[in-house]
Amino acid sequence: MGISYDVPPSINKREEKDVILGRTELIQNPLSVQTLFIDMIKSAEYEVLLLLPTVNAFLREQRLGIFQLLKQGVMDHAARVKILVPDDPLIEKSQRDLVAYTTMEEAERKNNFEFRSPSEFAVTTVTIVIVDRKESLVFEKKDDSKENFVEALGLATYSNSKPTVMSYIAIFESLWKQVALYEDLKVHDKMQNEFINIASHEMKTPTQSILGYAELLEDSCKKSEEVEAIKRNAERLQKLATNLLDVTRIESQTLKLRKETVNINEKIANVKKDFENQSPHLRTVKILLVEPVEKNPIYVLADRVRLYEVFANLLSNAIKFTQKGTISISTDIIRSNIKNNTDEVIIRVRDTGAGIHPEIQPRLFTKFATRSDRGTGLGLFISKGIVEAHGGRIWAENNSDGKGATFSFTLPLSG
Repeated sequence: MGISYDVPPSINKREEKDVILGRTELIQNPLSVQTLFIDMIKSAEYEVLLLLPTVNAFLREQRLGIFQLLKQGVMDHAARVKILVPDDPLIEKSQRDLVAYTTMEEAERKNNFEFRSPSEFAVTTVTIVIVDRKESLVFEKKDDSKENFVEALGLATYSNSKPTVMSYIAIFESLWKQVALYEDLKVHDKMQNEFINIASHEMKTPTQSILGYAELLEDSCKKSEEVEAIKRNAERLQKLATNLLDVTRIESQTLKLRKETVNINEKIANVKKDFENQSPHLRTVKILLVEPVEKNPIYVLADRVRLYEVFANLLSNAIKFTQKGTISISTDIIRSNIKNNTDEVIIRVRDTGAGIHPEIQPRLFTKFATRSDRGTGLGLFISKGIVEAHGGRIWAENNSDGKGATFSFTLPLSG
């Protein structure tokens, strides 16, 4: 066992009275570490900081009776206990059991026992315990798979040197505050998503009424530019409300899919017809279906409505940036070479338009990524969320001939 002193041995006797010597010891005997660990927890008067970086570390300390000793310290001395642990269902259950107080006195001190879970631990082999901000014990795991504390243990370092103890306190408190900040961000994101959700629903109701009245005006009198303007802007507002709602669902991972067997080629042909009937821009732009799309059925398990949304977004995007030329849609089956991996269909939408601007390319599928004054930049973000929710991938690149861009996405084949 080696001992190092923070105060030089040459210090004179007068100075020695005013200085408390600190020591740092390297302990190699696992049984000695176990005894010291238990004794430190028992001696705690007002605070224990404990970092347990793995689930197995938590379970070993639980078997050793450390948590019951900590709970006793809370009751006897009103000690404050802070524990950093991994985010795991098994640990959550043990936490609930530990703070399941039965008496009024226990309930009053319930908040003295706190757990927090960082998103990840930078080091997963070292346990840290700090008692009353005066002494620390840091021990490595030789084998984290072992259930027994002694068998799992490697080297340990004990210290009551103030600089050493303070450095471990700083590490612990940094992680503790990091978790608090992360929780605050989650609450903020939740509130923001709830606001967008409510606002989107509230926007939909009046816009639907505006569209209804505009259609009544059309039926009762001749079409006019004013009525067309009302309809056009109400439809834009309705689309914005729908997009905001979809963004919230994608980001909160609550996007629900109603999957059924869909012939992808038939779906593409239907979207093409709808666009040709509705879009005035198609006088100078022609949509072409590459031959297999028109002839061969390809089946996927997908949400018909959401799939239509992806096609519509990609076609709208292609039309927007193709003033004159062609937009071709093709589908091909990709057979997997890996056993038990799913075969896929790849859908490509190729245009001869302006192509993807270099400034936009790196963030193309993120929110509000657009150089157009006619869009919000949400369509591609939503398309990416829908495709990925189906288990597919989506990407885009400029065409090698320098004319336009190709947007591609994959979907797993059904059966």
